[in-house]
Amino acid sequence: MTTLSDYLQQAETTSEVSSVITTIAEVGRDITALLRRGALADILGEAGNENIQGEAQKKLDVIANDMLLDALTGNNHCAGVASEELDHATPANNKGSLLVLFDPLDGSSNIDINMAVGTIFSILPYNNVGNVAADSDFLQNGDAQLAAGYLLYGASTMLALTVGNGVTMFSLDPDSGEYVLVSENIRIDKDTSEYAINSSNHRYWLAPMQQYIDELVAGDAGVRGRDFNTRWVAAMVGDVHRILCRGGIFMYPFDTKYANKAGKLRLMYEANPMSFLIEQAGGASTDAVKRIMSIEPNDIHQRVPVVLGSENEVLRVQTIHNEHNQS
Repeated sequence: MTTLSDYLQQAETTSEVSSVITTIAEVGRDITALLRRGALADILGEAGNENIQGEAQKKLDVIANDMLLDALTGNNHCAGVASEELDHATPANNKGSLLVLFDPLDGSSNIDINMAVGTIFSILPYNNVGNVAADSDFLQNGDAQLAAGYLLYGASTMLALTVGNGVTMFSLDPDSGEYVLVSENIRIDKDTSEYAINSSNHRYWLAPMQQYIDELVAGDAGVRGRDFNTRWVAAMVGDVHRILCRGGIFMYPFDTKYANKAGKLRLMYEANPMSFLIEQAGGASTDAVKRIMSIEPNDIHQRVPVVLGSENEVLRVQTIHNEHNQS
């Protein structure tokens, strides 16, 4: 049996990165315990306020955010922490060499109906050691990531992790409290027959995305000549986990509802870490046209469209967009 601790001792990464990953995993264990108790722990329902994104916060959004923030600012290797739930980055140890970004509870609208939610994280180098970390220090593109991953709180708690040499998956053993290795060198098939998108927004999409989804819906009666199945968890963590396990494509495209924000998902907290995982597993990730991890960020809360998963389907979306742009 290989535990997370065993894996990190042998992984091609630094002890500092391993320490931060361990801290996040430990908080994930505590969040799991809260979710297991559900309503008995008074974690369900609205918190009564909004985050920087203008979204109503759930109680567990706030609880998970505080737990991660406290743990990471207490880690000596962490120079600063940025959370999707907070306006600005939080300085930590200015002698630390790492920065951490996280979405404390992705899919929080699923909490009250007992469906999958998760924590997404990204670890970056701190290039200004000795000074107080600021928002600008976090503005590095996705290729700068040293590690990324997510914790999925579902029927079991899973940790998917990359330190830049493939994707490894662990399951939390409820008896021992250890994260146990269950899969490594995960690979995503280049082709797929499953897609995930919120189809209720069809009328708001741009023409190339409408065309792509219409092709899939037409199935064997259309130009693709085969049937496709829709799968939608309403939590990016759940949809990406399914793709890592059995392939697929996930899309949260640009639509006219978000014309002033360029998309719905956050580049630094969701798109970059998930893109790192997907690419390390042999998949592809774009904003429908450009590679996600090549985007130079201009704000820690920047939003982007996201199309990721099985390479050939991601490329099909890109091709259709390019054709429309040229016409």
